[in-house]
Amino acid sequence: MLLISVSLLAGIDYPVASQNHLANWIEVTMDLANKTAFITGGASGLGLATARNFVAAGANVMLFDLNTESLEQAAKEFGGQAIWQAGDVADESAVASAIATTKENFGTFHINVNSAGIGGAARTVGKNGPMPLEKFEHIVRVNLIGTFNVLRLCAEVMQLNEPVTEDGERGVIINVASIAAFDGQTGQAGYSASKGGIVAMTLPIARDLGKRGIRVNTIAPGVFETPLLSRAPDEVKEPLIAITQFPKRLGHPDEFAVEAAHIVTCGYLNGETIRLDAGIRMPAI
Repeated sequence: MLLISVSLLAGIDYPVASQNHLANWIEVTMDLANKTAFITGGASGLGLATARNFVAAGANVMLFDLNTESLEQAAKEFGGQAIWQAGDVADESAVASAIATTKENFGTFHINVNSAGIGGAARTVGKNGPMPLEKFEHIVRVNLIGTFNVLRLCAEVMQLNEPVTEDGERGVIINVASIAAFDGQTGQAGYSASKGGIVAMTLPIARDLGKRGIRVNTIAPGVFETPLLSRAPDEVKEPLIAITQFPKRLGHPDEFAVEAAHIVTCGYLNGETIRLDAGIRMPAI
C-alpha cells in the first residue's frame, strides 16, 4: 500500500479535522502485492511484460490468450503466481470461464489489463475493390468488442471486492489502445476505428464504474519492440525510429509494464488515455 507523509502535503491549508487525520500516514492507493490481475494477451509482448512486472511486485496473474503453447510456457515462468486459460476475448462464455477459474484459484481479482489485439491493414478502396467488410468487422470485434466484453465481466467481479483504500477502491481496469487512435495511417481504417473506440469509451466507462470503486484508464502505445515488430527488417523499423522525438528507439515492453503498474498504484488517475510513444506523430503513409 502506497502511503503519503504529511510533509509531502505541506503548504495546503486543510481544515483542523483534516490536519488531525493527516497527522497519521494515509492509505491512498492500491498496492500490487497480494493482488490478482486478469491479463488478456498475456502470453507475449506487452501483456507478458506486464505480467512479469506484476508478479515481481507480488501479484498473481491469470494469463488469457489464444496460443496454448505460449500460455503454458509463460505460466511456467511464474510458478504458483500464475494460471492460464486459452480463449477468444470476444467470446463471452470463454471469458466467463476464465474468470471463474481465476476466482477458484485466487479468490478474486482487483486488476484487469486488456492487451489482446490484432492488426490488419487494408485501404477503404483498393486495387481489388472495397475493403472486405468481414475484415473490418473482425478487427473491431477482437480489439474493441473483445476489450469491452472482458472489462464488463471483470468489473462485475471487482465491484464485489472489499475496498482496499480509504477512498473505497475495489479495482482498476487498464485498456490498451494505440497511437493509431489519433494518427491513423493510410490503410488503418479498421485498426484505427477499433483503437479509437477504446479511447472514446474510457471516460464514459470510468463514469459508469466510479460509483463502484473501479478506476478505468487506457494506454495508447507507440512503436514497441513486440515480437511482431522485432521480426521486421531494418527498413521497416528505422523510419519509425526516425520520427520519434526522444528517445530515438522503439519502446521496450518493460516500459509499458512500468506504466501499467503506475496506473494501478496512482489512485487519482482515472478516465484518462496516456500516450506512451516518445513523442512520435505518425505520417499519413
